Amino acid sequence: MSQLKLSYFDFSGGRGEPARIALRLAGIKFEDHRIPLLDWPRVKVDYPYQQVPVMEVDGQLLTQSDAINRLVGKMANLYPEDNWQAALCDETMDTVDDAITLVVNTFFMEEDDKKRNRAELVAGPLPMFLSGLNKALEASGGDYFADGRLTMADLKVLIWVNGLISGNLDYIPTSIVADHGPQLLRHKALIESQLT
Repeated sequence: MSQLKLSYFDFSGGRGEPARIALRLAGIKFEDHRIPLLDWPRVKVDYPYQQVPVMEVDGQLLTQSDAINRLVGKMANLYPEDNWQAALCDETMDTVDDAITLVVNTFFMEEDDKKRNRAELVAGPLPMFLSGLNKALEASGGDYFADGRLTMADLKVLIWVNGLISGNLDYIPTSIVADHGPQLLRHKALIESQLT
């Protein structure tokens, strides 16, 4: 069995969380290396591209969250074997990543700029992504985004939705998912029921 180490920030959520959940769900042994946020400025030079998550597999490093998600998904039987269903899984993960990037780009802005930029996101891009994912979920049967079963796409959507409704993102109303992607809340409850 491979030696696995997943390095990501010391909090639940974010781009590293779907892989963490999948590995635990499948009972795959791995080192859950959590980096305190205060340490990041000092240690980021130790990571490729100065970003995380990073997955170490038998001493080799893999970067990019969705590459990690695909690898972990295959290991955990949470990634479709059918090419079309795999493409739907990838499409969902990439869509969520596009939306996440828009929000992450506001993290270190001055407060006035953050408020203005997030208001613009709430007025257009975030509702577009939420309604698009809502339609994609309905088109795939209403329960899962791909393969008629739990996949990495579902875990990635779950983590993103939880972040949006958490109240931790200033200037983004916690009602945004209910307002623009109500099926995503039902999806959240379904996926969370499978993780306990």
